[in-house]
Amino acid sequence: MRSPHDIIIKPLVTEKAVNLAQEQNKYAFYVDRHANKIEIKKAVEELFNVKVTAVNTMTEKGKKKRVGRFVGLKPVRKKAIVTLNEGDKINIFEELLS
Repeated sequence: MRSPHDIIIKPLVTEKAVNLAQEQNKYAFYVDRHANKIEIKKAVEELFNVKVTAVNTMTEKGKKKRVGRFVGLKPVRKKAIVTLNEGDKINIFEELLS
């Protein structure tokens, strides 16, 4: 069994993610690209002591990047949007909003 710290990589901090957290009680994270929805749910519940009601995931394909004559790829990343139970909150964005 993997550790929750191995599954949840970091929170996704964008204007859209902050609005989702404030208005709809949904939080966005970058997660391990091999993690499934059940593992993500258990990891968030264990790390933040909250009750998760839904998990939506999406995979970002790696884009081509060019530096001079060299062409490379950005990494493939997976995002998860986690919906929490009413009354539960994660204090990720407190510093950004104050």
